[in-house]
Amino acid sequence: MIPVNVKKISFHPPSRSYAVMLKEIEGNRILPVIVGSFEAQAIALAMEYVETPRPLTHDLIGAVISGVEAKLKTIKISHLSEGVFYANMEIETDESGQSIIDARPSDALAVGLRLKVPIFVHEDVMAKAGVPEDSIEDKPVKKTKMKISVKEIEKKLKLAIEKEEYEKAAILRDKIKNMTA
Repeated sequence: MIPVNVKKISFHPPSRSYAVMLKEIEGNRILPVIVGSFEAQAIALAMEYVETPRPLTHDLIGAVISGVEAKLKTIKISHLSEGVFYANMEIETDESGQSIIDARPSDALAVGLRLKVPIFVHEDVMAKAGVPEDSIEDKPVKKTKMKISVKEIEKKLKLAIEKEEYEKAAILRDKIKNMTA
């Protein structure tokens, strides 16, 4: 297993998502792991040690681990299959010993960063999907602004409320406020 650190999170234009860059500690390879925007935000908050007013899901998982007197030992990006990364969380208790919990890499990273545990990548995964650090461009990404009307956003807001997607609805509500202010 290769020890890595989260080097940065960058926007990935082709998939309109984010890439979490895992850099090997003793080498120059980077493993870009594609995650969604909410997952990227959770990882970024953990990287910056930002305290939120209420616990987020990953804070809750950390609290549960501590509450049952367990210890998160490591996060491991264990394998890659058909373009999908798999991870596990190694948890240990005095009573039951070691347990391996399957997790999405984004969730495992968010919890692992909060609990400050080592992160590892299996050598096969790094060999298949790792890239040399100098092949990653650090150019700023050009953002194109899409013109969207308030009416279109209001339709999306109504749909989000109907589907009980309240976080999305709050974002849309704020966007409408900013556009009409």
